[in-house]
Amino acid sequence: MFSVIFPGQGSQMVGMTSEFYSKFDIFKKLYKEADEILNYPISKLILEGPKEKLDLTENTQPAIFLVGYSIFQLLKQEFNINLNNAKFFAGHSLGEYTALACAGSLDFANTLKILKIRGSAMQSAVPKGEGGMIAILGSDIETVEKILNENKDNYQCFIANDNSNGQLVLSGKMEDVNKLSLDFTSKNIKNIKLSVSAPFHCNLMNKASELMKKEIEKLKFNDFQNTLISNVTATEIKDKSALKDLLVKQIESRVRWRESVLYMINNGVNQFIEIGPGKVLSGLIKRIDRNIKISAINNEEDISIIKIND
Repeated sequence: MFSVIFPGQGSQMVGMTSEFYSKFDIFKKLYKEADEILNYPISKLILEGPKEKLDLTENTQPAIFLVGYSIFQLLKQEFNINLNNAKFFAGHSLGEYTALACAGSLDFANTLKILKIRGSAMQSAVPKGEGGMIAILGSDIETVEKILNENKDNYQCFIANDNSNGQLVLSGKMEDVNKLSLDFTSKNIKNIKLSVSAPFHCNLMNKASELMKKEIEKLKFNDFQNTLISNVTATEIKDKSALKDLLVKQIESRVRWRESVLYMINNGVNQFIEIGPGKVLSGLIKRIDRNIKISAINNEEDISIIKIND
């Protein structure tokens, strides 16, 4: 059995999908529609940059969605590969919206619009330079949680992403992130400050949550064609009535990616297919379980060699 997974922010690169765009009309059609829906040339940013503009959160989020959704439709319409046979769909942070759209729960136009709003809200929730994120490498979640708890009077940082064995991302105010970095370095725990515009997935994003609650409430969600795994709960979303609340909570909540992957594996999944730019999620899954088969679709060659487990 296989699952389809969709990447989040950080996977973007200028020129992603240029091979598909030059060859397949479905890409040209969807990119043109996206430009019209958003009323600005998101397709040009994806194909030509500049990188600084593509990397702005309000542009990155709809761009990564557009790439993933277009690849998904290409596979179905041009190559007769219907990934809606998957046991589960899951996405990392904004990738959850790509999963929802590909599972038929949210239409193309509304997904683009809500991600533009989400990206802008998250980018502006904390003044630039006041918040930061840091990757912790080679340590386990129990050790990191213990250190955070022991130092809660010295600095307040939060686990934003539990990505894989030995890779966590933390968020907080910049002064606290700096203190945390010094503390972890003194304990010989490798840490890298990330170049991000805001401290995502922690309570500093509460302004974005408030705005998104109003916007998500306006959306109409259809029944799922596929079973979705929630970032917030790391388990199945049983009922679409819970979806709106989970999408709001997701903005401030930890992305429980490692647990989500383990849940899918423990429920019979032995293959993951990553749909979207890059191979970030494939790399994370290899760190979680080296015996799992993983395929990432970034070009026509990737499609030609894909073999899907029944």
